[in-house]
Amino acid sequence: MIKVLFLCHGNICRSPMAEYVFRDMVQHTSIPTAPFPGFYIASAATSTEEIGNPVHRGTRDILERHGIDPSEKRARLMTWRDYEEYDYLIGMDQWNLLNMRRIVGRDPDGKIWRLLDFTDSPGDIADPWYTGDFEATYRDVLRGCEGLLRHILGEEIYGS
Repeated sequence: MIKVLFLCHGNICRSPMAEYVFRDMVQHTSIPTAPFPGFYIASAATSTEEIGNPVHRGTRDILERHGIDPSEKRARLMTWRDYEEYDYLIGMDQWNLLNMRRIVGRDPDGKIWRLLDFTDSPGDIADPWYTGDFEATYRDVLRGCEGLLRHILGEEIYGS
């Protein structure tokens, strides 16, 4: 089982968007059963501000337009135990990475990444809470998730 945890500041915009996009991508991709027995995909926050709150309306609207229902998602806080539990801890921007390292300490296993590090143009995914541009965030999340899946599987099997 490959376990992926997406993280952002509040766990209501970018990280749940990535969680649900990646789940949908994995579900609709032909993945060989061996050596990849399956995925466990979740998301969390690096701050306590939104804990327990549902996905932001802007994220929910975009996901629903793509046939994805995030209504069950509630924001939760990342803990130091997540480092042991997950294979990949994927932040959306440099601030997320700093906060993730603050929570877990060192990263001896190299599990902490930014989502766009898996693309040909690494960088931060802008927070639509501030920009209001959920479409741009969705495009970046989609590119990052495609790159992450290629990285995990070691070959280009989704998209072109």
